[in-house]
Amino acid sequence: MDYHIKKLTELTTKEFLEIVKLRIVVFVVEQNCPYQEVDDADEVAWHTWLQEGTDIVGYTRIIDQGDTVTFGRVLINPKYRNQKLGNKLLKETLKVVEENYPNRPIVIGAQAHLTKFYGAFGFEAVSEVYLEDDIPHVQMRRN
Repeated sequence: MDYHIKKLTELTTKEFLEIVKLRIVVFVVEQNCPYQEVDDADEVAWHTWLQEGTDIVGYTRIIDQGDTVTFGRVLINPKYRNQKLGNKLLKETLKVVEENYPNRPIVIGAQAHLTKFYGAFGFEAVSEVYLEDDIPHVQMRRN
């Protein structure tokens, strides 16, 4: 399984198309959440993904926010779930963040049901639960 890291300008049209299709499957269709899935953050983000053959297995995007760094759009392709690949994806994502933004806090908006998952990687909840697109979220931070 390969791990890829690219800026938007480095992605091929096919790579970006496959990434966007999978993000829409997971975040719009599966979660029944109509929202602007492709946004301006895609232009400045590091796009990272696990790939097996031609399949995108998992994806994240990393965004420099100045004093902090964030990542989001964390997903595992439905065909590859229940194989602990979320752990592999997050380890790789955190490695990219640490290499490119050393000593910067990481702040994420996590779906509330994933606080234990992110907690295992050193994240702590720093907000109450709030709704984002009608889905419960919590802000989490790792220093």
